Amino acid sequence: MTGKEASFTLHRGRTPLLVSLPHVGTKIPEDIRARLLPQAWDVEDTDWHLESLYAFARDELGASLLVPRWSRYCIDLNRPPENTPMYAGANNTELCPTRAFTGEAIYRAGEAPDEAEIERRLRLYWRPYHDALAAEIARLKAAHGHALLFDGHSIKSELPWLFDGRLPDLNLGTVDGTSCDPALRDALARVLGGQSRFTQVVDGRFKGGTITRRYGRPAEGVHAVQLEMCWRCYMAEQPPYRLDAERAGAITPVLRALLAAMLGWRPA
Repeated sequence: MTGKEASFTLHRGRTPLLVSLPHVGTKIPEDIRARLLPQAWDVEDTDWHLESLYAFARDELGASLLVPRWSRYCIDLNRPPENTPMYAGANNTELCPTRAFTGEAIYRAGEAPDEAEIERRLRLYWRPYHDALAAEIARLKAAHGHALLFDGHSIKSELPWLFDGRLPDLNLGTVDGTSCDPALRDALARVLGGQSRFTQVVDGRFKGGTITRRYGRPAEGVHAVQLEMCWRCYMAEQPPYRLDAERAGAITPVLRALLAAMLGWRPA
């Protein structure tokens, strides 16, 4: 398949909630794969297993679910199209990443994408996903009077090239309280603070990427949050990155409580 239909799958739900999982894709088109170093073919920086972990949001909570096909090594759907750094003063990966989260190069010498190639990938992969996001948010807002966007991510607990030390298990981002209503932020913070198994922080190292910043417009009835979850919460952090059923069973009730709190919240 080619075109927008091949870029993602979208399940349209019955509630105001849309769950976006922009980094779960593992496929790499052959023309891009040929330019990558062999170690990049394993797409290590994938948000592993999140589609299955959040399946309850679609099946039980009636949420919409947006899932890309292509790997972030093609293009990062949570980076701005202008390719500006997400976090000033820190190491960042680009719109079309040239380095892994370890800091190691992923392209063969002379094969990194130039401006024309980046624009091609924007057209083929980035814009279709964001067009679908915007259209689904508009549909939900029209149907319910407001829309709730949950942007789900996961990451290795320790990545010295990107950040110092070890991340908290659960990192909720609301762009310092600007991407959603303060009462919703407080409700989600209470969910995180009400459990003791997993460490947590609100608007710490990960405040929210382009999706949260671009679509979170509480004054317009669109409330967006990002959750960056450490791999250790639900899977092995070393290849082959297997899902750990016991850990996944422990974190799923917390994720369910977060999404239920979003659905239980109502604008004042």
